[in-house]
Amino acid sequence: MAKLWGGRFDGKNEAWIDAFGASIPFDQQLATQDITGSLAHVKMLGETGIITKEESQQITAGLKILAEKAAKDELTFTIENEDIHLNLEKMLHDEIGPVAGKLHTARSRNDQVATDMHLYLKEHLTEIIEKVQHFRAVLVNKAEEHVETIMPGYTHLQHAQPISFGHHLMAYYGMLTRDQARLEESMKRVD
Repeated sequence: MAKLWGGRFDGKNEAWIDAFGASIPFDQQLATQDITGSLAHVKMLGETGIITKEESQQITAGLKILAEKAAKDELTFTIENEDIHLNLEKMLHDEIGPVAGKLHTARSRNDQVATDMHLYLKEHLTEIIEKVQHFRAVLVNKAEEHVETIMPGYTHLQHAQPISFGHHLMAYYGMLTRDQARLEESMKRVD
């Protein structure tokens, strides 16, 4: 597949240039999100009549095959195809033929990247929030166990008044409560 950015350049790049510019080592983590965004996009294309119903169904079927392969970790990505979009476009083309090219009608690559990142962040922020909630619950349980356990408190790296270890743990609980609130606020912006 020709480079999208090649334009007026002739000849082939040296391998290190392609490797340096390729984002696929990271992008492949976005495969599921890219396919999800493409499924929504092709549905819109079909429902608005931008592409035919048959084309929409054909592209949807191909994307679902790719989604199944992604779920089984059976997709093979290459640096030659630069990024997640070109890799999946080639795979879709191999699966269903030239009609795959119509998937990108009325959508820029920047639209794709923004959608992929929003979906990725939404999914992963949820996981992080759940882990913070779990950690906070563990801290509360441990703090209850150690209400009577005495330890030295510190002020400016100097010993200060004695405190309970449970109280010390609850200070971290408070910090994580603020962190969780910030993550939840981020979720609203990502949605």
